[in-house]
Amino acid sequence: MAYRWLLLWSSFFGATGVGLGAFAAHGLKKVFSAEALGVWETAVRYQFYHSLVLLILFVLLQVKPLQGITLAAKLMIAGILCFSGSLYLMMLTGSKILGPVTPLGGALLIAGWLCLFYAGIKNRNLTPR
Repeated sequence: MAYRWLLLWSSFFGATGVGLGAFAAHGLKKVFSAEALGVWETAVRYQFYHSLVLLILFVLLQVKPLQGITLAAKLMIAGILCFSGSLYLMMLTGSKILGPVTPLGGALLIAGWLCLFYAGIKNRNLTPR
């Protein structure tokens, strides 16, 4: 399975997204303000959405390897780690030192989506089987 790494990242992000969401709902409700919980929820939501995208990309690559898809996946993995990871760490530690990492993560996620767009343009032979 050439793209096993993609399935592993997708499942890791999906499982930890559910776990971190539950942790916030049950363990952080009394510790964080409503605003801080909103930031945490944003991190979970972006992580979870992109874990599903990674799973879809894994399936797509099993059917038809397309130029640009693996780069898009790698950019999204880096984006999740930077965007959601920095938000989690800032909320848990109270430190704002990772603040600049969050927009970098967002930029990486956008770059991943643009890479998918490019893959759609580059791979003109996309036809149903």
